[in-house]
Amino acid sequence: MKKIFAASALAIAGLSVSPMFAAPAVAQARAVAVADVRAAAGRSNAFTVATQQIETTYKATIDQQQTRGQTLQAELNVLVAKYNEEVKKTPANQAAIQAAGKAVQDKRQAASAELGQIGAPVDLAIAYVEDQISLRMNEAIKAAMTAKKVDLLVNPEAVIARENNVDITDAVVTELNRILPNVSITPPAGYQPGQLVQQRNQQLMDQARAAQGAAAPAPTGSQPTTR
Repeated sequence: MKKIFAASALAIAGLSVSPMFAAPAVAQARAVAVADVRAAAGRSNAFTVATQQIETTYKATIDQQQTRGQTLQAELNVLVAKYNEEVKKTPANQAAIQAAGKAVQDKRQAASAELGQIGAPVDLAIAYVEDQISLRMNEAIKAAMTAKKVDLLVNPEAVIARENNVDITDAVVTELNRILPNVSITPPAGYQPGQLVQQRNQQLMDQARAAQGAAAPAPTGSQPTTR
């Protein structure tokens, strides 16, 4: 089960871009650092504790998924063996090969759908955990940048060469642990993955529109007269 969590890529799509990340800041940046945001989220106390809680709370579902997965894999192996046998036959029977190949493909798709349905509650709980962390990640990043006196933060993948001391991933983890020590593993009714971040982004957009409307100057000039 730990492999499932290790492979779970935290979708940090909810990170809002603040002015400090804008392009003009690049030329003015006095201190530049890198941080692996996904790694920071995965190493946070909130994520670590939540995954442990999920493993305990959903143990029956996880065990069922793993057991059923082993059975389906065995059934798939039989179909793959039949396909390989057809391929080796001389002369080759293309119709039989295609039928055997389709049987393998159909079985693989059906098995994936079945296992996905069994593990849906676990996947939803993981998504909810990730969503809560994503919601506060931008705040943690800004706090880490302030603490390390960094003006510009970039993704490690965008860097060709760097010294180890410019990596502030640990600082992001520290700030995230402070800001968000724990999260819930129980999604509310009707929750959809990414919903919290989407709602936050919508609120920010609404606030920006409202601020622009309030700042707009009132129309001036005399009213037109009619004859």
